[in-house]
Amino acid sequence: MAINLEKMSKLGFGLMRLPEIDGKIDIERVTGMIDSYMKAGFNYFDTAYVYHGGNSEKAVKELLVGRYPREDYMVATKLPAWALKTKEDRDRVFSEQLERTGLQYFDFYLLHSLEDGSNYDVYENLDCFNWCMEKKAQGKIKHFGFSFHGTPELLIKVLDKHPEVEFVQIQLNYADWDNDIVQSGRLYEILSERKVPMIVMEPVKGGTLAMVDDELEAMFKETSPDRSVASWAMRFCGGLDGIMTILSGMSNEEQVADNLKTFTEFEPLSEKEKETLRAVCDKMLSVKLIGCTSCRYCVDGCPQSISIPDIFGAVNTLRKFPKDNRPKFFYGGLIGRSGKASSCIGCGQCEAVCPQHLPIIELLKEATEKLEG
Repeated sequence: MAINLEKMSKLGFGLMRLPEIDGKIDIERVTGMIDSYMKAGFNYFDTAYVYHGGNSEKAVKELLVGRYPREDYMVATKLPAWALKTKEDRDRVFSEQLERTGLQYFDFYLLHSLEDGSNYDVYENLDCFNWCMEKKAQGKIKHFGFSFHGTPELLIKVLDKHPEVEFVQIQLNYADWDNDIVQSGRLYEILSERKVPMIVMEPVKGGTLAMVDDELEAMFKETSPDRSVASWAMRFCGGLDGIMTILSGMSNEEQVADNLKTFTEFEPLSEKEKETLRAVCDKMLSVKLIGCTSCRYCVDGCPQSISIPDIFGAVNTLRKFPKDNRPKFFYGGLIGRSGKASSCIGCGQCEAVCPQHLPIIELLKEATEKLEG
């Protein structure tokens, strides 16, 4: 069954960065956020086996299954390569996902974080592509695809080998369009040429593009005074052809309200706004930042319990504003609940799972110098 892009929610609700209270998802707050989103006419929810330590999938049962008719919403989740050792593990994980969510089927099912090397090899070695098509034939999956963090060359290879793939989820935002590592623009071109529908993840680059410095914000506001900084990133993605939906990992009510304002009566960037965005990009990218998107894959397995994404956020601020004392104050509070940057033992676990392929060990040495020196 072909995907009808006209009927897809342009704004997708990512269940990856939900607000928490005492270390648990704040169901009451998220319920209100989801109700606002659904009331505005949107209905696409993205989760995964590992989000919130597995509790994101469990929240689907409480937030959606128990409160809305099944035909009113669509749920996407993902098969994690790192949880698979044998072919039997595929069914074990899938059954657990159905049980967690309380669903009978998934509208969209993805192989999670397909990239060069380990993850892709696992999916091929365990015949996961064919297995997913079997689940689709059984009615347990409506649409099959994968999320992608690899090279353009790998993307071409996979699409050539697996024409059965219906959609691909890629990291795409204006800051990463020409990024030598992410290569958003090239991935978009490949998928566009083949007419493969796309889901956009990280449209605001883990929040980075919603919190630009004062000079860049002033450039945005001079052109469009009534639009938020984050809305520029969302509208950049929304104005591209072939996009199924744009995921936003909404963490609070303000983000929900801003996204709904952007997408309820969506307007792509005007030519004047595109000129402004190009100028912002030129100025923004003149300072090299750590390309961390706060996916937090590196955190769970860290033997020193180092909150790497939060530390990198502080380092990025210092790269842009070396005299700003706020990152050090933030870091002082962070290490009360996290290992220090200097606690890194160089085991490499974090680098093995980083979708952005960051040299985390070396970057933590920079963090040690900047934040502890």
